[in-house]
Formats: sequence, C-alpha cells, structure tokens
Amino acid sequence: MFTSIPEPRRDAVDRALIGAFGTTVLDSVAAISGGLSGAGLFRIRVGGIAYVLRIEPPAHNFGDPARGFVCMQAAADAFLAPRVRYADPADGVVIMDLIAQKSLTLDYPGDGGPLIVELAQAVRVLHATPPFPPLVDYMAGMQMVIGQQLQSSVLDPSVFHELLDRYGELAAVYRTAESDRVSSHNDLNPGNVLYDGTRLWLVDWEASFLADRYVDLATVAGWFTHDAAGEDLLLRTYFGAPPTPEQRARFTVMRQVNHVFYGMIMLKGAAAERPGVRLSDADLSGPSLGDLRQRLSTGDFTLQAWDDRVAYGKARLSEALSGLQGEVYKDAIAQLAG
Repeated sequence: MFTSIPEPRRDAVDRALIGAFGTTVLDSVAAISGGLSGAGLFRIRVGGIAYVLRIEPPAHNFGDPARGFVCMQAAADAFLAPRVRYADPADGVVIMDLIAQKSLTLDYPGDGGPLIVELAQAVRVLHATPPFPPLVDYMAGMQMVIGQQLQSSVLDPSVFHELLDRYGELAAVYRTAESDRVSSHNDLNPGNVLYDGTRLWLVDWEASFLADRYVDLATVAGWFTHDAAGEDLLLRTYFGAPPTPEQRARFTVMRQVNHVFYGMIMLKGAAAERPGVRLSDADLSGPSLGDLRQRLSTGDFTLQAWDDRVAYGKARLSEALSGLQGEVYKDAIAQLAG
C-alpha cells in the first residue's frame, strides 16, 4: 500500500496517520501529479474518506515547514485553506482535507470578473489574519533570488544587463510601508488556487511569511487579470474603494517586481534541473507573456516541460523590462520617490 511513498519517509507518514486517525491502515494511496514546489502529494483514503498527504522537501531558502505550517494552520483557521488534520514540521508531513477540484478556466462562472472579485476578497481576509512569522524583507529576498539565478543561469548574464540596471533603480527607491506588512501567501499562482464548484481555497504555504501586501495583489494580477479593467476591479474590491495614488503606485511598482520574481524563479529552476546547460539566446525574445497566458488557459502550454518553463521565465522578464521602460511605471516610482 505504501509503495508510492518514499521509503525514508514512511515512519513519519505512519506517525501522521496515527496522529490523525489512530491507524496506519489505508484504503488506498496514489501520487498526485502537478505543482512545482517539490513537495510529494498523495491522495489517501482512510475509512472511506479521501484526504491529501503532503510530504515536504528539505528546507530551502523560503521553504521551511516550521514557518509554513504555522501559516497554513492560520489560513485554515480563517477558512481560506483546507482543514488540517495533522501537521508536524519536524517530520515535514501534513494531512489535510481533499478539495474535489473543478477547473478555474472552464467551470468558474462569469467572464473572469467574479473570479477576480473572489480572489481579492480572499486576499483581503488573508491579510487581516494575525501576522505570519517574519522571514526577510521582501525586497532583500528578491536580491537573493536574483543573485542565485545569475550564478547558474541557463542564459548568459549579459542578457539581463538593462533589466537589472533598471530594477536596481527601483530597488533603491521602493520600501515597504510598515502598515503594509501583512500575512502574505507570496505565490498565488493558479496551481495554488483551488475551486470546488462553490468557492476558492488557497493551498501551498511554504513560501508564506510576513511580507508586503502588494506582493499578493501583484501576483493575482499577474496570473488572473488580463487588462487595466481587471486590475482596477482587483484593487477596488480589495480596498473597498478606488485606490489612492500611493496605493496605485505601489501596486504598479510591485507588478514589475513580481515579473522579475517569476522570471528569475523559472530560470533558476531550469538551471538546477540541467546544471551547466547554457542556451545561446542573446536576448529575452520569444513568445509574449500574453500569448503564453492564453495558451496556459486553453491547455496548449504547460509549465511542466523544461523548455516551457524557460520560455515562460523569459516572457516574464521581457514583460518586466517593458514595464520598467513605460511611462506608467515612471510616474509611479516618481510618486513614491517624492
């Protein structure tokens, strides 16, 4: 029954099963595919009821079960995340309720607006929960991500010259306001937002910590909005009123930071999978982010293949460079600098 669970983790899984259900007897167990976090996910059935068993990978940079489990439990207490039946950060094992998923793209009602509204409301509730454990200032963490990516990039570092120059100017100006430090998920991509046919659930809390509120807002915008109207709806719903000039400026700046984050993370992961591989690309040209997002929504493009993750990483960085060159961004950074 346990053949799909890694041998070194089976004792920890036994402890979790006893802690949650008082037994190690499973009706069934099957691996769940998908996700880029590196965690092992399994659908288990105990007493005829299905649950999710999650086995965390070793701690790394922003992934620490001791912190992530606190954030996950707080989110579950706020009814944002599935109910946690058992969690032991020392063992790195969680058992939680299984969410019977439906497609965000095909099954969520409406033309996209209702989804943006529900996401904005969920983020607002999340940000109002008791403060998550701190880890690092978000912008300082971004410098770590950029530095690690450049050390082992699949692209020549010279490709990033102009982007990093412009990003450096941003980082010299932008500072998180103390009132904006909130309980933040930090990775609200479509794989971490589940729809059960009635409501949304947020999952995968390994990158969560006390961070800038605009990180989650920019992330939701980057994955789920398609135009300025969608961004306006997101902000108006979250703030309960039209955003102030400073709120709009912070959101605009963090949108560029978010593009850089996902671009660097995708390329860093690709480099780790194929150490020493260096592509001949001399720039960030390739499919646009808008094109890839459309293909992601229809299933014609996934982030499971190595080449696709490289293409997506480049598209995010290209979008960041374009944004950092734009007048809207320049006005926003001037607003914050002044």
